[in-house]
Amino acid sequence: MNDRALMWKNLWRKPVRTILLVVSITIAFAILCVMLSFNDAISNVRTLPTRMITLSKINFTEPLPMAHYDRIARMEGVAVATHMNWFGGYFQEMPRGFLPVFAVDPETYFQVYAEDLQIPAEQRDAFFNDPTAMLVAAPVAEKFGWRVGQRIPIKSNIFTNSTSGDSTWEFMLAGTIPTPQGSSQTGSVLIHYDYFNETRTFGRDRIGWVPFLTTSAELNDRVSNAIDQRFANSADETSTNDEATFNKSFTAQLGNIALVITLVVGSAFIAILLIVGTTMALAVRERTKEVGVMKTLGFSSGRVLRMVLGESMLLAFLGAGFGALLALGLLAMAAGAGGGGPPVSLAPSALLWSALIALGLGLLTGLAPALQAYRMRIIDALGRR
Repeated sequence: MNDRALMWKNLWRKPVRTILLVVSITIAFAILCVMLSFNDAISNVRTLPTRMITLSKINFTEPLPMAHYDRIARMEGVAVATHMNWFGGYFQEMPRGFLPVFAVDPETYFQVYAEDLQIPAEQRDAFFNDPTAMLVAAPVAEKFGWRVGQRIPIKSNIFTNSTSGDSTWEFMLAGTIPTPQGSSQTGSVLIHYDYFNETRTFGRDRIGWVPFLTTSAELNDRVSNAIDQRFANSADETSTNDEATFNKSFTAQLGNIALVITLVVGSAFIAILLIVGTTMALAVRERTKEVGVMKTLGFSSGRVLRMVLGESMLLAFLGAGFGALLALGLLAMAAGAGGGGPPVSLAPSALLWSALIALGLGLLTGLAPALQAYRMRIIDALGRR
């Protein structure tokens, strides 16, 4: 029997204890992988250095008057501008059917987000020409089984349709938007602003925010200052930032993800560190005479140290591996249950961090018991009761 087989046998000497330890470590690593993957998904959206966004100085939920868009589009340094409005949509039921629906001006929106709207010309034209048409991110259409040309009822949890008298609008699916990794259109559903504006019961002629392209990234600061000064001391003051800053501030509405990861995962691993470390020390103490016998049979102190440390490392990596698999399953379930959120896959960085943390966890929890076994004298080991 080689050392690896012996370590495996020792690890499962008390199966119930080992299973409970592996389950604890698995849950901690699953939380780590899920949160890191989520953070990776929302942090890696592709941005353009010349794309900027103007929104209300209060917060992004406060609408702006349409007149702001008209003035911004004509300002020096602005190449093209568009406007967007949050619809608050869902299909059939919440929260499973949640959809990030945006009411947009089709022509200018396609200019500002041209790199992420590579769709067939016939689908683009169908969207442009029919006020009741909508474009949907391909994964969303696949999720619900929607087909191009199908008429689909979308509900709003904010607005009421003045035509139907309820919160439902019916749209024709004109096409689907491919959304590779990092696409700004991930999960999006696009509808016509004019149609939405004419049929909603309140908030008419107001918009959510104004994305625009500058003529040069070097002019970004000058343009943003000019826009915000233009509307300073008005009833609707603005805040203008580059797209990357806007995305970070939008994400911040969900909370400080990095801080949450640090606190939650850190607390879990500190608890596990104490539990596993104590358990490993107890396991070595239980095998005191066995260690003495091994050394009597010719096992060197260094070899015994490596075996005890290896046992701790094996436990940590076993839990980390199961944790990554559990996270993969949870993310797949979330993708199947959610309607329009960004698809989150297991991030490579999560696997890397899991491996590094498992290495550290194994070393920290196994070092003290391994040194204890290393220093143990044969006469003391065999004489202990």
